[in-house]
Amino acid sequence: MATLVLTQKLVNSLSCDDGVKKFTAFDKGCKNLVLEVNNTGRKTYYFRYQDTRGKTRQPKLSDANSITLKQARTLCDRFRSKLAMGEDPWETKAELKRVPKLETFIWESFLPFIKTYKRSWDTDQSLLKNHIVPTFGHLYMDQLNKKHVIDFIGKHLETHAPGSVNRVTILLRYIYNCAIRWETTGITKNPTNNIPLLEENNKKERFLSKEEAETLLGAIQKSPNKMLQYIVPMLILTGARKNEVLKAKWEDFNFEQKVWRIPMSKSGKARYVPLSDGVEQLLSNVPVFDDCVYVFPNPKTLKPYISFFHAWNTARKSVGLGDVRVHDLRHSFASFLVNAGRSLYEVQKILGHTQIKTTQRYAHLSQESLLSAANAVSNAVPIAHCLPNKTHEVQLVQIASQ
Repeated sequence: MATLVLTQKLVNSLSCDDGVKKFTAFDKGCKNLVLEVNNTGRKTYYFRYQDTRGKTRQPKLSDANSITLKQARTLCDRFRSKLAMGEDPWETKAELKRVPKLETFIWESFLPFIKTYKRSWDTDQSLLKNHIVPTFGHLYMDQLNKKHVIDFIGKHLETHAPGSVNRVTILLRYIYNCAIRWETTGITKNPTNNIPLLEENNKKERFLSKEEAETLLGAIQKSPNKMLQYIVPMLILTGARKNEVLKAKWEDFNFEQKVWRIPMSKSGKARYVPLSDGVEQLLSNVPVFDDCVYVFPNPKTLKPYISFFHAWNTARKSVGLGDVRVHDLRHSFASFLVNAGRSLYEVQKILGHTQIKTTQRYAHLSQESLLSAANAVSNAVPIAHCLPNKTHEVQLVQIASQ
């Protein structure tokens, strides 16, 4: 190493001695400027400095055949000024290099994470593979902004229902929330913030009336699938999901405390469903199979049903209820609760909703019970007898004789 007062003529003439791989010269005429000459004749300008942690760094400025010494000194002065102002351009550049692309973060960090707790991770994987990664995956995570998201929503809405578009937006929002929570380099804000979800008018919700429920149960009794007469009432009486009922085990029921523990719910956590008198009566009549832990098994395999659609479809259509889906039995359970005067909080807890917003869809059902309650006052207080007699205000009309 040598310290020299560099001139353009000297820079042009410098070379390595025989047997030396490189020669380094510090410029006396410009602090921090370094010229490196290697044995191939290549000459390179560097900026040598100590970062905020005292570590010596030497980032490249340019090849000496691309810029003049004067230009190299100008660059050096500019970067020295930035350091004096507390800005380290190379630190910023290094940090930007550590910001992952969205597709890298999704496949290497986000998806492995949700697989550890989310039962429906395969649904998210489909949304990621078909929508998010093809659209945004090539971007670095700090490049994605609100305009990207808004443009996507507008274009996606041309071919997809609002609910489908919302699912993508919600998933993208969750991805960035995870990135921020995990302190991912360069990610300080969520590009989906303050972007409202679309109003969904395509939710298919069907509620059974008391009469329809009785009719459906009557049809189920006639089904060749003898377990259907227990499975369907269990769905109606508990509001449980289909797979929760099909995979129910006898060990999950505590009849002394009147509670059914569902070990793994949709949220990935255990939840508890109260056992009503009707449920207890139903379970007392369910046939018990030897060496079978399941409550509602396929009698032929003693394993949970993979599907009972054919038997279900035949039964519902036979009584004109072909539009009723299995999941509508869960909606109907909520409907019966609300119209019986139970609070949405109670409905939320029994159905296992993690957010009250999900339960709010049943709020309008309480109108029937509220109207009935209000009319009870009208029946108790016959206000017709209290109204003033206003017959004297009626204009008399003379009828001409024929």
